[in-house]
Amino acid sequence: MVKNLTPIVVWNNNAIKYFKKAIDRIKEDSLQNAEEVKTGIMKVVDSLIDHPEKFPKDVFKINNDGSYRAFEKFSLRITYKVTPLEINILRVRHVKREPKNF
Repeated sequence: MVKNLTPIVVWNNNAIKYFKKAIDRIKEDSLQNAEEVKTGIMKVVDSLIDHPEKFPKDVFKINNDGSYRAFEKFSLRITYKVTPLEINILRVRHVKREPKNF
């Protein structure tokens, strides 16, 4: 009998740091907006467990086999990799920053 495994979300350390910095910057102006951004992004990240491939392939990933995907919300771009067991959050960047190919 084969069990249907549900992937877990794993955050890269650099992605966590940048996300926290972004939220802290928003808090300087508005605690309410910071909470809205944090909650909104976490809601999308949590939804990836059920539908990991709902966002398009990451166009900045060189030789992307389709496992690298990205979405934008609240001017933040979140890049993640889908594997059978994990959804790895790799990078969080402000959309106005120069994109990095990887």
